[in-house]
Amino acid sequence: MTDSNSSAARELDRLLDVMARLRDPETGCPWDKVQTHATIAPYAIEEAYEVMDAIAQQDWVALPDELGDLLLQVVYQARIGEEDGRFDFATVAKSIADKMIRRHPHVFGDATLDADLWERNKAQERAGRAEYGALAGIPRHLPALTRAGKLSARAARVGFDWGTAVEALDKIGEELAEVKAELDVADADRLEDEIGDVLFTVANLARKLKLDPEACLRRANDKFARRFNDMEALLAQRGEALADQDLNTLENLWQDVKRRHRTADSR
Repeated sequence: MTDSNSSAARELDRLLDVMARLRDPETGCPWDKVQTHATIAPYAIEEAYEVMDAIAQQDWVALPDELGDLLLQVVYQARIGEEDGRFDFATVAKSIADKMIRRHPHVFGDATLDADLWERNKAQERAGRAEYGALAGIPRHLPALTRAGKLSARAARVGFDWGTAVEALDKIGEELAEVKAELDVADADRLEDEIGDVLFTVANLARKLKLDPEACLRRANDKFARRFNDMEALLAQRGEALADQDLNTLENLWQDVKRRHRTADSR
């Protein structure tokens, strides 16, 4: 074992011991020892997004800390599983190690790598779990845009797809027309359904263009936040507030901020 691996093993053992103490029924933390699989599950999602944010910001100082927070969620779930007699951390680690070896026979065996090897191995695993069908195994709790992209990609593998991105773009126009047709009725359930169709089709378009729809929306969110914050800052310099402006003033200010951003980005 290398010095690095030895150090990692020691620190992992230490982390497992820390979690055991936090969960001790008598001397543990009052909050930690009453948590369940379900109550702490949402934190794993939050921590995963904080890891993504640190990577996006290229904050290599913060990234180890964020990865540690994410690892804690795995250790936490494993500890609860061990207390309930279902599984422990060793089971988790063995499961993923075995899976990676199984899915990489071109590395750990004598198979030849080809483009479909990974998906064929995953399909065999799903069949072993009695999960059948082209859409089997796609988690329902994924972020909705991510799940839309995965659902449509899986459907595309069996030929259920548009031929070109332009066809997907045309379909967005059709779906928007259906939203417009529902506006007069303003039935919330029907509008939700139609807007959902628009978003699903947009996710399809992103996939056809080999883009991640979730990444596209994150970028749009960040861009909106930057521009909106700049609007607020410009008004604050004049001793004014956003809430005191009429819509026409805000629109003109928004366009001014957009021009400034485009000029800065082109330098």
